[in-house]
Amino acid sequence: MASKEKWEKVLYKKQNVPDNYVDDSFLRELKKNSNLRRYDYWTTVSQSGSVTQQISSVCIFLMIFIYMDEKQLLPETLFYTTTILTVISYGIYCWLKLPAVENKRTSYDDIKTGVMFLCFLYGLSPVIVSLTETISTDTIYAMTFIMLLTNIVFYDYSPDDIQVARVKGTLSLNAATFASVCLASRLNTTWHAFAIVTFSFEWFALWPLFTQLLKVLYPASQNILTVLLGVTSLILLSTWTTVATIVFLIVHLFINFFCPFWLIRLLPYKNNIKGQWDEAEIQD
Repeated sequence: MASKEKWEKVLYKKQNVPDNYVDDSFLRELKKNSNLRRYDYWTTVSQSGSVTQQISSVCIFLMIFIYMDEKQLLPETLFYTTTILTVISYGIYCWLKLPAVENKRTSYDDIKTGVMFLCFLYGLSPVIVSLTETISTDTIYAMTFIMLLTNIVFYDYSPDDIQVARVKGTLSLNAATFASVCLASRLNTTWHAFAIVTFSFEWFALWPLFTQLLKVLYPASQNILTVLLGVTSLILLSTWTTVATIVFLIVHLFINFFCPFWLIRLLPYKNNIKGQWDEAEIQD
């Protein structure tokens, strides 16, 4: 008797079986959690610092606004201090980035762009101060809260390499800019509006570029930045309200220490299956 021909998983060959027929080997290629990634607790704690860093940045920005609104901080002091720190940080940024990244933009281009931005913003400051006169303060604060929450949620927390070290969260940056304009419209003078909007751009657009490069070149700086921004936020909040300080501390500890522990504990319950029924993947 002729031996029975072995079935093959092909459609171009007539085998006297329906096209959807499979033999006993169908489930042999079943794989469970084939791409499961194991996490180290302390490594995850370190990486979760990116989230709390952004929360701390938002808290620091809000406290600067409160100090200016309560006339505890002069706009001239804020502007000159942040400008000097930005220039120093830019020098360090160029020194660190120059050996690692090819960039067609020169320092002259960056300085020209910065001067044009400051001049344009200063000319718009009188408009910003009176922009929301017909809108209630509660509405402005509610819009600011939503925009800053958007900034935190949509900020780009993904790791990057030196070749593309930049902030990709355009929505996050736009939300922070909108929030700063809303708050600036509630300050007293043109100088106040100019100083707070300039600070918001330096804080939410330029500062992340600097910290991103530090994290890429010196990964240990991640923990230092997390502690530094967290302690600064706690000190500033403690001068305003105790409740906000306690809430910030609880959120900080929850995200940094409990969430990584929670993630690792839930990993054994993951049950992803993969088999020959999935779409083909191109392997590099």
